Amino acid sequence: MSTSTTPNRQAQLEALLDRQEILDTLTRFSRGMDRFDRELFLSAFWEDATVAAGDFVGGPADLYDWAVPMHEQGQNATHHNLLNHTCDIDGDTAHTETYYLFVGRNRDDSNWIAGGRYIDRLERRDGQWKIALRTNAIEWSGLVPTMDIPFKDVPDIFLNGTPSRSTDDPSYQRPLTNVRSANVPTSS
Repeated sequence: MSTSTTPNRQAQLEALLDRQEILDTLTRFSRGMDRFDRELFLSAFWEDATVAAGDFVGGPADLYDWAVPMHEQGQNATHHNLLNHTCDIDGDTAHTETYYLFVGRNRDDSNWIAGGRYIDRLERRDGQWKIALRTNAIEWSGLVPTMDIPFKDVPDIFLNGTPSRSTDDPSYQRPLTNVRSANVPTSS
């Protein structure tokens, strides 16, 4: 029997696949929130999940309905970045700790940054991993000095699509295409 087919190797491969599916689930939450994509956001949670985030404690649909207006009113753009990630899988239950960095471009053009950890219990039901319980541990926050957004004056900068907090964002374009003309700026 080759080492690629030993039972231990097979178990490791299955654990890696589970871990990747779990990370993909967490990414759906972040992308769904930043793009205001309700369906994508909710696909990361079991319908009966509980989320504790700030003063909110409740289910995922109510969380989305609470968070989107807050972000719409407060920021022009948000990025929920996922960082260090640990994942302990025991059968159909996984416990994860995922560091995050939140950045928001506020409507007054200031930049808000915050960091913390998503502490999750995920469950695999019918072969799918989703969040069953989330605690958001917010650990720090602050304002970052404002600067102009780079390249905003390039005439064709948005020909490939304008960043949007909706499914109109270029990241949803299939297939992704480039319509901008070739241009290699010279160094000064």
